[in-house]
Amino acid sequence: MEVYGLLGNPVGHSLSPPMHEAAYDARDIDAQYVTFEPPVEAGARAVECGATLGVAGLNVTIPFKQDVLPAVEPDALAARIGAVNTVDFGSDPPTGHNTDAVGLVRAFQHHDVSLTGRAVVLGAGGAGRAAAFALAGEGMGVDIANRTVETADRLAADVTAAGGAADSHPLGGVGELLPGADVLVNATSVGMAEDRSPVKPTALHADLTVLDAVYTPVETRLLRDAAAAGAQPIDGAWMLLYQGVEAFEQWTGQDAPVEVMNQRLRAELDR
Repeated sequence: MEVYGLLGNPVGHSLSPPMHEAAYDARDIDAQYVTFEPPVEAGARAVECGATLGVAGLNVTIPFKQDVLPAVEPDALAARIGAVNTVDFGSDPPTGHNTDAVGLVRAFQHHDVSLTGRAVVLGAGGAGRAAAFALAGEGMGVDIANRTVETADRLAADVTAAGGAADSHPLGGVGELLPGADVLVNATSVGMAEDRSPVKPTALHADLTVLDAVYTPVETRLLRDAAAAGAQPIDGAWMLLYQGVEAFEQWTGQDAPVEVMNQRLRAELDR
């Protein structure tokens, strides 16, 4: 039996185990997906122990996405982003990937969204970095708006240094950016703990596609406002799904049973 898992702290809320185990069942793979919750200072050591114990692959979540970098050989995308969320132990040292970025692009592709023009990314943390690099990598100009402008400045500089086109802005100025935007990604936690949006509804328009990385609740205030404005809303569960799909395919070399994984994920979210 192969063992895959999720490395994070905390991990008790994760929906990855049922989603991945549904995929193993669908593909008749003898595997199990478990969770690992080491102390917050032990992320890199946990990856080293995983290799010793014969773990086949790990997803990595908060707070370890940057901490595990010394324990892996990051691929080009993960190195540019500066964060790893998927580890493949098929090599020595294990390979580190960022399937958050790939998952974001695949979520847009699933909804037939053309990633051209300009994108606005709200937030410059881990999810914001993945989104900015992913969209710039598709050729979009990226405006990064963040509460701490210095963090947005650093991210914009990193994206530009990697060959992309990015500018930084204060979060309060997002209303001025959206009239010319084709895509909006909320990579902040606004909308998770309370029913509010990081964007005034009057700033949204019908030519916009809005992806909210928040997936609990699935339908956030931002997405409701987007739909009311005639924009195309995409909930965060699609990004969660496709980052898991990409990890499954990297680990197993098989096409993921996307619909099976999506059905199981949606069933868990509906509970």
